Amino acid sequence: MSNNQRPYSGTSQRAELHKRIWAIADDVRGAVDGWDFKQYILGILFYRFISENMTEFFNRAEHEAGDPDFDYAQLSDEEAEVDFRPNTVEDKGFFILPSQLFENVVRQARTNENLNTDLANIFKSIEGSAIGYPSEDDIKGLFDDIDTTSNRLGGTVAEKNKRLTDILTGIAEINFGAFEDGEIDAFGDAYEYLISNYARNAGKSGGEFFTPQTVSRLLARLVMDGVDTVNKVYDPTCGSGSLLLQMKKHFQAHIIEEGFFGQEINMTNFNLARMNMFLHNINYNNFSIKRGDTLLNPLHLEEKPFDAIVSNPPYSIKWVGDADPTLINDDRFAPAGKLAPKSYADYAFIMHALNHLSSKGRAAIVCFPGIFYRKGAEKTIRKYLVDNNFIDCVIQLPDNLFFGTSIATCILVMAKNKTENKILFIDAGKEFKKETNNNILEEKNIDKIVTIFSQKTDTQYFSRYVPLAEIEENDYNLSVSTYVEKEDTREKIDIKALNREIAETVARIDTLRASIDEIVKELEDEE
Repeated sequence: MSNNQRPYSGTSQRAELHKRIWAIADDVRGAVDGWDFKQYILGILFYRFISENMTEFFNRAEHEAGDPDFDYAQLSDEEAEVDFRPNTVEDKGFFILPSQLFENVVRQARTNENLNTDLANIFKSIEGSAIGYPSEDDIKGLFDDIDTTSNRLGGTVAEKNKRLTDILTGIAEINFGAFEDGEIDAFGDAYEYLISNYARNAGKSGGEFFTPQTVSRLLARLVMDGVDTVNKVYDPTCGSGSLLLQMKKHFQAHIIEEGFFGQEINMTNFNLARMNMFLHNINYNNFSIKRGDTLLNPLHLEEKPFDAIVSNPPYSIKWVGDADPTLINDDRFAPAGKLAPKSYADYAFIMHALNHLSSKGRAAIVCFPGIFYRKGAEKTIRKYLVDNNFIDCVIQLPDNLFFGTSIATCILVMAKNKTENKILFIDAGKEFKKETNNNILEEKNIDKIVTIFSQKTDTQYFSRYVPLAEIEENDYNLSVSTYVEKEDTREKIDIKALNREIAETVARIDTLRASIDEIVKELEDEE
């Protein structure tokens, strides 16, 4: 495939891009486990993106200034230092010298005996370019997981360089299209495709960093339903950033006024999320992804409240809970009067989200179903949420939607500006399309759920808008099955008709028996 080939854009070309890039990812890893190898493919794809992004940034400015032949990639490093480094980091968040650009490195890759160390130094240089600037925290450590000197790439330097060259040239051969042609999303699309494929093949750990796009779309539409604008979007357990990016994909940029905010505890996922933001053309000054334990070290307290919160927190993980007596005084957890149990942190994430939610905002959170009926401290927190009318809707999802688990999860929607003392329950357990490995939500399934959510209507076997008094009568059980009757799909039987058929069958059997007895008697008489 040459760089003269048409760029990938439409549905068929996107499918071709996906097939091509996964083939490269699969072919070059050799004996390296795909899960361990993902950082190299994703990281070098990101390296190509920021190289072309920077080149286009300079080229466009020079072309508009009257020099149509200018090409930043052909410039000397010395000229770039003097003429282009000043003020660039404030605009782009980083700086790359011409010799460090992807296209110049890949051109000499096969003959460069120092390729692996050169790449390591380039990545350090890109990160170092942001030191002392507002973008420092957004760039720092971005390439930490791309260890080009690791033995995972090969036992010798030559083996490492061979594999790195294969990755570089493979990614270089893909035509993503020119930035000015509006094809920039091809990079982001390819990146998300790779992440989702790695998640799909990673077993249980896959669900930890990637929420399937169809679920992400549903959450995005729920929090934005009936809303013209939000101040900002927040995901307290953002993984690779897939939920935040669905918000960008589905709504024009001006609707989200102040950008995208997220926190992630895992270093690899933290780096993936930041790369993902850049790859979807979200500049460093429009996002804030921070690393840390959201429950014990929340890092966006200064930025709250948020009008839109989307989250898929880890299900029923352990946390310190009441082993740390100071936590009950934390503004996030104190209002409910109880901390989430040490064995189940689910309500700690929910109370954290509620604390960060604005008075006019909405939060949509994927939840493990057990939290809606378990007793003890979880029931106390449920009671607090119900009595204060913070719960807007509970949606039962189909099973097998997520990577690494087949359980049927739920969505909890919270709001602080409800006008009715009711909670909507939706049973969407049958709203899916079956695919090879996982079920998916089709657009018609999402449309149906969001329409009912918006209208708050009762629909037989699908939804009920339930007064809080009835929920109190049910001991604050919030399971959808408690309120939405399931359709009996068993075959209905006419008992009277069945009895007639049985009587007729018995009569026929009696007649046959009499005939057999008569034949046997005749045979005995003949003897």
